[in-house]
Amino acid sequence: MTAVHQEDEAFAHHGKTPKRAAIASFMGSAVEYYDFFIFGSAAALIFPHVFFPDESANAGIMSLATFGFAYIARPVGAIFVGHFGDRIGRQKVLMFTLVLMGASTFIIGCIPDFQTIGWWAPAILVLCRLMQGLSAAGEQAGASSLTLEHAPDNRRSFFTSWTLTGTQGGQILAALVFIPVVALPDEIKYGIGWRIPFWLSAIVVIVTYFIRRSLHETPTFEAAKANNEIAKLPVAVLLKSHWRDVLRVICCAFIAAVSTVYGTLAIKYGAEVGSVDEGITLWLVVAGNIGALFTQPLFGKLADRIGRKPVFIYGAVGSAVFMPFYLLSMESGNTLLQFTLSVVTFSCAYAAANAVWPSFYAEMFSAKVRFSGLAIGTQLGFLMAGFAPSIVAAIGGIQEGGWVATSIFTAAICAIAAVSALTARETYKVPTEELGKRKPVTV
Repeated sequence: MTAVHQEDEAFAHHGKTPKRAAIASFMGSAVEYYDFFIFGSAAALIFPHVFFPDESANAGIMSLATFGFAYIARPVGAIFVGHFGDRIGRQKVLMFTLVLMGASTFIIGCIPDFQTIGWWAPAILVLCRLMQGLSAAGEQAGASSLTLEHAPDNRRSFFTSWTLTGTQGGQILAALVFIPVVALPDEIKYGIGWRIPFWLSAIVVIVTYFIRRSLHETPTFEAAKANNEIAKLPVAVLLKSHWRDVLRVICCAFIAAVSTVYGTLAIKYGAEVGSVDEGITLWLVVAGNIGALFTQPLFGKLADRIGRKPVFIYGAVGSAVFMPFYLLSMESGNTLLQFTLSVVTFSCAYAAANAVWPSFYAEMFSAKVRFSGLAIGTQLGFLMAGFAPSIVAAIGGIQEGGWVATSIFTAAICAIAAVSALTARETYKVPTEELGKRKPVTV
């Protein structure tokens, strides 16, 4: 009998299957964020040459801006998917987001280049990116809500950490797929080569679709449905009874900008300022994310022992401290130093906040509005992450000495996240059914 089946039997009387939920969340997040991050890699290294005029001096900045367009769609998508996630269930909405992400990513691989259809090329690219954003708006919120509601009270942070560990798995896969692409001759790389990673996503989407389809709805949601406790307008209830928590999550979610600076802007900075080989920059991302595969579950366990707030705040402060050293290493010419600081910055600092936020944020809300609160709060906060590369690039972050501007920006967003976390209620000892309790609100 497998460990998953043994645990499923142990929690059968509660209707909870925490390991199965964690595996499904891991796989779904890996697929979703493989798709999401191959766009990020392509925006930094490929799209300026494919979807914009060759003579444009701002092609790089415009390309990075397309990466941010998904973050415009995400708050809108959060309202939509949050509503249905709290109305019809977590599992059904997660199936929708998976298919939407897979379809939009495949279409990106089919878009003709600028030389063929002119400005229609970046226009279609932006439209597909918006669809990716709509999908991503519900993925982490839904997976985190689903896993948290399947988990035992004393291990919620550990199990929900696998949602974000899946995200790191997706980023690793995206970088690994792009490493051979950037090594291709230019005529192949900018021709059919870059399209292959986008087309390959269809295979993993199909596999994950069947994995996710086998997971049942959470006992918490089923109980609420049986007791007729489902809100007709979850967003209205959320804004009446949890607006402070939504605001808190928005500010805490600024921490996600560390990831986009690390995984997108640092690649550009290393290649253009430090003359680091493009393949090496991608390997730096792979190394940091591989480390996070191991450290994030450990940070999740630690948060179950000492609380969410200290682990999250450590992650924010650590990211601010180590980021300037990582960026400076890009100019050093020392590959070992670059890899060491990549792992320290991402796996040992940022990974702490990344592992804990799925439980930390979700536990601020009651089951009635958890999906909506988590989706809307995070996606509004993630706007900072989406536009961080283009903002910092515009203020000189990818020119000589640009590490200063990038470091100041990173420190500022980390400070906002840490201070906001300090204002939150510590929830690691609160029973699941008592999370987010507020006075009744009728809508």
